[in-house]
Amino acid sequence: MFIQTEATPNPATLKFIPGRVVIDGGPMEFASRESATRSPLAEKLFEVPGVTGVFYGSDFITVTKANGEWQQLKPAILGAIMEHYMSGAPLLADGTAAGDADLDDEDEFFDEADAETVDMIKDLIETRVRPAVANDGGDITFRGFKDGIVYLNMKGSCAGCPSSTATLQHGIQNLLKHFVPDVVEVRPM
Repeated sequence: MFIQTEATPNPATLKFIPGRVVIDGGPMEFASRESATRSPLAEKLFEVPGVTGVFYGSDFITVTKANGEWQQLKPAILGAIMEHYMSGAPLLADGTAAGDADLDDEDEFFDEADAETVDMIKDLIETRVRPAVANDGGDITFRGFKDGIVYLNMKGSCAGCPSSTATLQHGIQNLLKHFVPDVVEVRPM
């Protein structure tokens, strides 16, 4: 098994590509050792000293570090990923393969009168923003819309990335303002 690695715009994260589907049904993020108990692989990755976050995309795993050099951390991370796939163990402890995409809709907020605008915003995020963000080892989801402000949640390599503010304000905000005149600003949540 050959696992590729790619740098991301966030120097604290590295993207690992195992050459197979990682997760079906939407991305999944583990921001702490406690949240990782749902996934044996995430638990193993959190055992590597310095690892502070794990994110599963459709065909990649993004690992975030607090400290240490990638040169020292990479072999242990690659070993944990390879061992997991070679064992044939399920990605999630309960044997499911679904991500946390189903949970996203529960936390959304917007006025029902803005439903058409929100649909346009969501469509633009799904078709134009998320694929680009996934290439960088992350994900972005719609959280809400109020008073012309779009609230987005950034995950994986995008969370805490030094360039995420520029991405939001210059890239995503300009795109949404161009296609959806009701949008005045984009903010992270």
